Amino acid sequence: MSNSWPDLDVLELFVAVVDSGSLGAGARKVGMAQPNASRAVALLESRLKTSLLHRTPRGSAPTEVGVQLAEQARILLDAAQRFNDWEQSGAGRQMEELRVGASMTIAETLLPAWLSRLRTLIPRVRVDVRVGNSEEILQQVQQGALQLGFVETPHLPQQLNTLLVQQDALRIVAGPHHPWAERSTPVSLAELAATPLVLRESGSGTREALTELLADWPLAEPAQVLSSNSAVRVAAASGAGPAALSELAVHAQLATGELLSVPFQGQGVARPLSAVWGGPRRLNGLAAQLVDIARAQS
Repeated sequence: MSNSWPDLDVLELFVAVVDSGSLGAGARKVGMAQPNASRAVALLESRLKTSLLHRTPRGSAPTEVGVQLAEQARILLDAAQRFNDWEQSGAGRQMEELRVGASMTIAETLLPAWLSRLRTLIPRVRVDVRVGNSEEILQQVQQGALQLGFVETPHLPQQLNTLLVQQDALRIVAGPHHPWAERSTPVSLAELAATPLVLRESGSGTREALTELLADWPLAEPAQVLSSNSAVRVAAASGAGPAALSELAVHAQLATGELLSVPFQGQGVARPLSAVWGGPRRLNGLAAQLVDIARAQS
């Protein structure tokens, strides 16, 4: 069947000859040597078993069949050009997909830049992002609902593959009018444990980091328990109490003075930010590229 398809290069030449009014000008327009152009038109006429051009010293004009051929050739060449444009735009390539989950802090502060870089490298990518606390993301990775997860807890299941991509730190912050805002000496861990704090929900990496830090002391009932970093920030700034948050989550508010950092004995303790996935140890495809981006932008 393919042997019966018309030669698009010859049709492009013929249309150029009709438009320019001479074989030589048409050949130059498509970048073909005139002798080759003459042979190509002769073969086309032989195939159709009819004359297509009236050749005179002043140029070449199409015959009645030549006019019809030029009209049909334009339709075919336009369709071919649209196909080329479609193919070159990447629309002809399969969309690559990735299901990724991220704990709240990573999703709010780091993941958008990572995904932007991934889309720069691979424009035709569809990423399904799910946001939850670290415990929820780990469960979804274990269940196979997510191909890749980013979490901020040190307690990682042994059955998952893990890789440290960045590090964060736990911060204790307070609103500008809280008594701790003027504090110059560090808050002891015992006092921190005895103070009602504004906290993230159980299962969040931030909450786990604080619980681990204060493991040797009984913990006071929280002042508030909230399910997002933004809600915790608002509550602390409004005077609900000091809050425990990721350094990444309060960077902007510390810079503006909306929140103030409270020194405490465990300050500077690193929190791991890890990539987690199931299956083979060696990542490949989009998941591997996203993890590489996360590590490179640390």
